[in-house]
Amino acid sequence: MGRPLKIGLWVLGVLVALAAAALIFVNIYIGKSKPVIEGTASVTILDEDVTVTRDSDGVPHIEAASDADLYRAQGYVHAQDRLFQMDLARRQASGRLAEVVGAKAVDTDKRFRTFSLRDAAEKSYDTYSVDAKQVLDWYAEGVNAFIHEVKGNGKLSYEFKLLGYEPEDWTPIDSLTIGKYMAYDLGGKWTPQAMRHWALNHYPEEKAKELFITYPENAESIMEANRANPVAVADQFDPDTLPPEFNGSNNWVVSGDKTKSGKPLLADDPHLGLSTPSVWHQIHLTSPDQNVSGVIFAGIPGIILGHNDTIAWGVTNVGPDVQDLYIEIPNPDDPTQFEYDGKWEQADVRDEPIKVKGEDDVPFEVLVTRHGPVITDIIYENEKPGAVFSMQWTALEASNELEAVMDLNKAEDWESFETALESFSAPAQNFVFASKDGTIAYKANGKIPIRKKGDAQLPVPGNSSEYGWEGYVPYDELPTLVNPPEGFIATANNEVVDEKYPYHITKFWAQPYRYERIAEVLRDRDDFTADDMMALQMDQKNLHAGEFLDRMLGSVEKMDRKGHYEGILRQMREWDQVDTAESPQPLIFHKWMMQLPKLMFAPDMPEDVYAFMHGKPQLTDQFLRNSYDGEAPSWVADYGGADRWVYDAFEKTIAGLKEDYGDNPEKWQWGDYHQLVFPHPLSGASPMLARFLDPDRQPVGGSGITVQAASFKEDGSANHGASWRFVADLNDLSKAYHIVGPGQSGHLKSEWFHDQADDWVRGDFHETVTDGSVKDGHVLTLTAN
Repeated sequence: MGRPLKIGLWVLGVLVALAAAALIFVNIYIGKSKPVIEGTASVTILDEDVTVTRDSDGVPHIEAASDADLYRAQGYVHAQDRLFQMDLARRQASGRLAEVVGAKAVDTDKRFRTFSLRDAAEKSYDTYSVDAKQVLDWYAEGVNAFIHEVKGNGKLSYEFKLLGYEPEDWTPIDSLTIGKYMAYDLGGKWTPQAMRHWALNHYPEEKAKELFITYPENAESIMEANRANPVAVADQFDPDTLPPEFNGSNNWVVSGDKTKSGKPLLADDPHLGLSTPSVWHQIHLTSPDQNVSGVIFAGIPGIILGHNDTIAWGVTNVGPDVQDLYIEIPNPDDPTQFEYDGKWEQADVRDEPIKVKGEDDVPFEVLVTRHGPVITDIIYENEKPGAVFSMQWTALEASNELEAVMDLNKAEDWESFETALESFSAPAQNFVFASKDGTIAYKANGKIPIRKKGDAQLPVPGNSSEYGWEGYVPYDELPTLVNPPEGFIATANNEVVDEKYPYHITKFWAQPYRYERIAEVLRDRDDFTADDMMALQMDQKNLHAGEFLDRMLGSVEKMDRKGHYEGILRQMREWDQVDTAESPQPLIFHKWMMQLPKLMFAPDMPEDVYAFMHGKPQLTDQFLRNSYDGEAPSWVADYGGADRWVYDAFEKTIAGLKEDYGDNPEKWQWGDYHQLVFPHPLSGASPMLARFLDPDRQPVGGSGITVQAASFKEDGSANHGASWRFVADLNDLSKAYHIVGPGQSGHLKSEWFHDQADDWVRGDFHETVTDGSVKDGHVLTLTAN
């Protein structure tokens, strides 16, 4: 062996040894901060000892002698499992990320300062009852007990070390701010208004009108106001920072008349962004005053969705129009004043300098008109704007959702449950309910504005008292249904009222296919079991294809005069219209449907306007229906007709698929493109971090319009869907069935970090008991001294 080779091998050996040593050190270092889940831990804020038993799925079962110690222990356990997630959430919602990640987060901080979530939380805190404030205090005490413990013993988790900071003490306002963030994530409807405003000022009237779901009420005066005062929209908003278009969900409840046991069944799967760790933390809380199990956002006390000993409940997003844009006219001589009824009115000016890690503070002001914060930039380098948008939003008002959560957890029947809901204002949710006494019920709950003029499809003039809100839909007149003759109630963000309902909710509902499939299955039998409900949550039947595929294939056949696509067309006609991961047809269909709006709208729009153009699937469906029924919109006519549009999209789709997956469509698979991801917030910083923090991508069936919801990005990453799956059998509420993907813990070294990622794909539910019979659990005693 030559000397150079020997030296090279020696150097390589040294490098391998150093790398191994580094990995061992990192492994040991990270392991130091792994939560203690057995033995004892001194938590001196407690009045008495508390028992925390983690079951085989990592679900904490907390048993305390009082509610005070119960909420303190919940705060402590949340911090054990999810402290970094909690800290990041409060920072993001408060506009304080740049303090710890640097200048790249300044724009994000500006946006959240402007949306005023923490300001709304502070206003809300002032309206809470003494009892609710006490719960918030108890919870914060528990979080802070853990923070002080790990700061003192040097076992703060690795994420804080990576970013080089330590978490501040937790406060009640932090909990309420996280609650307001969830309203932000679920309540957005302002972007379609901004987009239509842009369209009115860039397209002929006929083409602009066709971008509305329906022609707006009070149309002419409002449309004229939008044309008279154009607001800059393009290049003003980063579409990547907006909440997903439809943070939907499925829920349903089946009466005992349609179940094998004779008691109701309830199922719920809220659809949110999929992430590591999960947005939900599953937990079971027991004290002499309550026994409740389910999920909550880490950082908030109580259980927001789940069951107790007598009732169960779940939600989907109503999606009402609760955000309105106002066209505000600034004073040319003072941009902090805005016109109102012929006078200049001073806006509130909040001075909110943004701290930036390693750099000087960034000056920033938030302007708040009588309607709400100004959300477009009023500082232009070369000219003063003629008009800007402000936003009115129910979530920016004081609200008391935590009061509702506390009362829901202890409710015993529909009457007490509905009474508790009265405090739940934002975001508006479709609550389904079941009780052991056989009652099933539904309520579309939350504040839904009543407008003086308009129907929330366009911004309205902010300079006139003729526009604005004049109260909310009365609580007793919100859509409600109790024990319907059909024997079930289901919602999937679909239209929940008909034309007879006297109040406006929205014209912008989700596509109806998930609801139609759920209803189709539930109508079919009268012997359902909990297993059937779990199977329905994993259903991949594609009713969207059922409506359009045959006519779309007909368009291709008509245009494909030389028969280039005979084989693929035959393949598509043989499809059972189920979005299985192994099938080629879902890949072709979904990529085809994605191509249609790109061809129709993208060429005439700035890239960012197209990106935040919500409602593209609904408009595409609407254009296809009208065209095939002989009433082609001008957009379609100008393109060359529906057949040409559909055929061109098909050609582009097939060409792209051949480039990506080869020339043999028989070998294509939906799962080659459509793959489940649970990204960690730090994984985007480095491929190495992503390797350790994110579970492996894996093929997954379903789609955005199947009951097994798995919406996906342009690259196929299925990053949005059932953040929690839940089934309760009211015949036996000592247990229920759950999936919390990718797992319970936020700690890399925990066995529950990613253990439910595969369960999410397969539909393998875990059973959580509430009768104290946890087997082979890890028991931690929190001692009061």
